[in-house]
Amino acid sequence: MLTFTAAAALLLAAPAAFAESHGIAPGVMAEDQSVANGVVSASHVIAPENGWLVVHRTDAAMKPGPVVGHAPLRGGDNIDVAAILTEEVAPGEMLMLMVHSEAGGMAAGDFEYTLGAAEDGPVKPGGELVMAVITAE
Repeated sequence: MLTFTAAAALLLAAPAAFAESHGIAPGVMAEDQSVANGVVSASHVIAPENGWLVVHRTDAAMKPGPVVGHAPLRGGDNIDVAAILTEEVAPGEMLMLMVHSEAGGMAAGDFEYTLGAAEDGPVKPGGELVMAVITAE
């Protein structure tokens, strides 16, 4: 007989395990878009675990910069994920939409990452960031 905790752990791990066992790689799908409404969206995110879609400023060097928005993710498929921007983003600016973990922070459900910190940091399956870069219109 499964305990409640064991059953909950199995249910939480199921979407990521399903994706992994079916060869579905984690990823972020997003297109260039207007951010005039203060929101940036990813049409589809496959997350290896529960966590966050984090919006970083970036540029042609493609290094993640300061965080300007975030939205929660479930492990597995996430459709039409919208992150509210916490700073103004001008047309032409590049944004990196990246999957971060929920691990290492003080409180589950609170986004605690700051640039370079371990709390709620980027996930790196196979050593690679899970992200997409878009240009604000």
